[in-house]
Amino acid sequence: MSDPDKAQFQSRAHVQYAGDVEVAPRGSRQRRSSRASHDSVSVRSLSRGRVQVDPSVVLPIQYRTLSFNVTEAQSKAPDTESKSDVGVSAEFASLDWHHIPVAEVYTRLSASPSHGLSKEQSARKLQEYGPNVPSKPRSRLWLKILGYLFGGFGTVLFIASVLVFIAWKPLGQPPAIANLALAIVLGIVWIVQAAFAFYQDWSSSRVMSSIKTMLPDECFVLRDGAKQQISGKHIVPGDMLFLSMGDKLPADVRFVEVSSDARFDRSILTGESEPLRGAVNSTEKNFLETPCIGMAGSHCVAGSAMGIVISTGDRSVFGRLAKLTSVPNTALTTLEREIYYFVALIVLIMLTMVVVVCICWGAWLRHSHPDWITVPMLIVDCVSVAVAFIPEGLPIAVTASLTIIAGIMRKNKILCKSLKTVETLGSVSTICSDKTGTLTKNQMTVTDVLVDRQSLTANAATGLTSLEQPPNTAPVPALHLLATLSALCNAADFDPTTMHLPFSLRKIIGDATDTAILRLAESLSPVSALRDAWRRVFRIAFNSRNKFMVQVVQHASDGVYLTIKGAPDILLRRCSHYVDASGSSLPLTDSQRAHVETVKDGWSAQGKRVILLARKQLPSSVLSSDVQSQDFEDAMLDAATAGLELVGIVGIFDPPRDEIPEVVRILHTAGIKVHMVTGDFKLTAQAIALECGIITSNLVDDASALSLSSLAGGSPPRDAMVVSGADLEQLDQAQWDALCAYRAIVFARTSPEQKLRIVKELQARGEVVGMTGDGVNDAPSLKAANVGIAMGSGSDIAIEAADMVLLDSFAAIVEAVKYGRVVFDNLKKTICYLLPAGSFSEFWPVMTNVVFGLPQVLSSFLMIIICCFTDCAAATAIAFEKPEADVLLLPPRNTRKDHLVDWQLILQAYGFTGMLETIASFSMAYWYAARKGIPFSVLWFGFGKIPAGMDSETYTAILNEASSIYFINLVVMQWFNLLAVRTRRLSLLHHPPLFRAATRNMYLFPAMAFALLIAVFFLYVPKFQSVLGTTSVPVAHYFLPMAFGMGILLLDEARKWAVRTWPKGFLARIAW
Repeated sequence: MSDPDKAQFQSRAHVQYAGDVEVAPRGSRQRRSSRASHDSVSVRSLSRGRVQVDPSVVLPIQYRTLSFNVTEAQSKAPDTESKSDVGVSAEFASLDWHHIPVAEVYTRLSASPSHGLSKEQSARKLQEYGPNVPSKPRSRLWLKILGYLFGGFGTVLFIASVLVFIAWKPLGQPPAIANLALAIVLGIVWIVQAAFAFYQDWSSSRVMSSIKTMLPDECFVLRDGAKQQISGKHIVPGDMLFLSMGDKLPADVRFVEVSSDARFDRSILTGESEPLRGAVNSTEKNFLETPCIGMAGSHCVAGSAMGIVISTGDRSVFGRLAKLTSVPNTALTTLEREIYYFVALIVLIMLTMVVVVCICWGAWLRHSHPDWITVPMLIVDCVSVAVAFIPEGLPIAVTASLTIIAGIMRKNKILCKSLKTVETLGSVSTICSDKTGTLTKNQMTVTDVLVDRQSLTANAATGLTSLEQPPNTAPVPALHLLATLSALCNAADFDPTTMHLPFSLRKIIGDATDTAILRLAESLSPVSALRDAWRRVFRIAFNSRNKFMVQVVQHASDGVYLTIKGAPDILLRRCSHYVDASGSSLPLTDSQRAHVETVKDGWSAQGKRVILLARKQLPSSVLSSDVQSQDFEDAMLDAATAGLELVGIVGIFDPPRDEIPEVVRILHTAGIKVHMVTGDFKLTAQAIALECGIITSNLVDDASALSLSSLAGGSPPRDAMVVSGADLEQLDQAQWDALCAYRAIVFARTSPEQKLRIVKELQARGEVVGMTGDGVNDAPSLKAANVGIAMGSGSDIAIEAADMVLLDSFAAIVEAVKYGRVVFDNLKKTICYLLPAGSFSEFWPVMTNVVFGLPQVLSSFLMIIICCFTDCAAATAIAFEKPEADVLLLPPRNTRKDHLVDWQLILQAYGFTGMLETIASFSMAYWYAARKGIPFSVLWFGFGKIPAGMDSETYTAILNEASSIYFINLVVMQWFNLLAVRTRRLSLLHHPPLFRAATRNMYLFPAMAFALLIAVFFLYVPKFQSVLGTTSVPVAHYFLPMAFGMGILLLDEARKWAVRTWPKGFLARIAW
């Protein structure tokens, strides 16, 4: 590379590319306010029709999950890796671009550091690797359309419609208009079902159109020994790329030269606004976290660098994430699995009955009674069987139920991003809750301080520093030093617009911990004066891995100090001296160290977060090196490992939310385990868990109880466990089995990676997990959980990853669980309502027609009317049912055993209600026919025999009237079935449909009236009578079904009473 090129490389702003509008550092892009965040939640949750999404909110979820998986894959021994590790995570875990020397990078890519690639090389590589653009995802439009049309019962309905059309023409001789009408109605039902399936779905490939704008159009590379400006899509592996402030990286690069102040903003990938320092070499094992790799899509926000391209297009991290993000999630929710299970069951029964009908016709009727059922009639009979078994109103009822419940949750300030997730929450068996801000108020206050051996309340410390002549024994100098460190080693700042207010009322910009410590500092000594006296030189921000913050400061006369603030269990062992009451430095003896440990444990046991503040004097010469370099950061981290001087510790209290103990009690009563997952110290977490009611006693197990000797008994010695993140790393699968058996677990000092591991281990043991979180690093665990739950005040990335958002308080989780269970209960009730008339009572007229030679006493067209009209409105009305009083007194359903449709429900729908409705309807129809001159003895194995003295027209008219009576009998009896299925355990008197607001359902009686109007419409309109063979019905046959229906209702009330009275009796065991 020529000298002019090198000089230009060192400049800061020599590269520009077309259309670049994001040249400002990340810091200039302020995070939206909490209010704005709330608004964005509403839009994101409620607007399903948007075409684009912000990649900076979507990509970090995949990136963080991938990074955690890479770390986990690398931590496994080679002989323990499982086949499941093969995939994107394993590929990244095996990459070594960040480990190998720069010279080897050049060798692998056949590139020259002084000449770059030749024209021939770049052309050949462009042909080999393709353009540097993320490829479009495969279009799944036709697959989606086919899924809408032929998913569920769609295939059966389509085939049925086609077959009936064929039965009409050309097989119909002459064509029967009723068959044409039936075929048209079946076709309409098929299209409507597809429309409802489309309504519930939305595409996840919407991300790709936004991602395409995230890569630069133009960039500078070294080719043939000269710097050239080329299109970003023509970048190939081996290209030498020039970068300076404001540039956007077009591909993944390994840095070969970086300026000391080079910083790269990876927020589009990581979600974190803090820029990452660039480096030529790194000891970081994880390819996704190393500073010597530049990622496509990230920005150079300071300094300059040169790198060699190692991956382009779909092979880059950005391209892989884009592909992962645009792939639709094919995992089924618990509700989808249950509906597919039900569809499979119904289709299996239906096909079995169709085969029986065909066998009867082929082996018997075709020979013995050839004129009874012709081929067109056989087709219609088979279709009638299909129509009888398919509850056509179910898809509409499911969609209506989910939409209604989602609306109710929205009123409770719970935003559901997916309708199907609502029911999943109802089956949640374990909730893993974050502590700060979720269980607690996130209003931290310093309550206690310890300097020297003197433990003081924060108010007492403030009082001592405000006295003009404090007592000689008062540790005022030490308190002033504590105030200095609290002010300097602090990332929070007072809002300038509130500086005129008392310090206790001023607004502070910063996290809750820094806010509490800054307010303490101001109470002891003016923060502005302290900060004016010291120059803050360099900062290492707090992170969940180090658990401390470092601030290097310089004073005009006192020199240079490293100040540090963080977890005592990490920092105390690094201290060799401490500050006594007079401000002097003394060796930290074992006695003094034990005293600090005792105080720390005491405060932690009270639920307080304990923070240690220390310092270390550095030689002034340390500032002669570049403070922006990686070497300086490494030197400061190394200096912080030993020789620290303990200044003091502070105890910070974050009170639990007032409603949390009651919330936890209700969740426990509902059979849901509640675990706490926090980064706090074990004793602090245990104390807060005790105060919140998660654990009920201080007698809890620790990790030692998971040893093989402790597991010999087979069950946990106690019902609660407190375990740290470090302990989790040592557990084998047998110990995880034992840990997950505990009723309450407090996971302390956990990292985001461990949070994801906790979710996966619980799920592997059959738990349905709800996980709460609000931070960027929580996104992978929120995404992995069965139900990810974010707080409205959380980060945008956590909200995007979550399935639902609690806008107000964690207390709303009770309503969410309640209505999640209501969804499942109401769908069970809907199916139990639809099956007796819409399946069982429709099937037997067809079967008796084929097997016993009886006329089909209910026409196929009237079967469709029952399924899609008279029953549909009532089935939708069930979706408005309020929760039964005991819905939160029952354990969560076992998703492996408790299905939406089980043998108990089939027994209730077919063996009880269906049987009674069928017998009553048959009786009314044939009783009417007998009174009109067609005795049942003539019809039984009559195969169309007409009584003597009666013409065929009269015979047909009487049977049409009998068919209409059968139809109206079912419609009216279903009114009472509707009242019966409203509750599964409670009496109708305890859960009345009127008068009581908590149980009222005002849609039931309009639904009954609608069913009657539809029945009258199709029975009494003359055109329908002539085409479809319907007739008017005698008045008596409207009232007789009421008596039968009342009998069903009273019998079911007696059954429920027996279930409540003998909860372990026979009827309770077979109850649905």
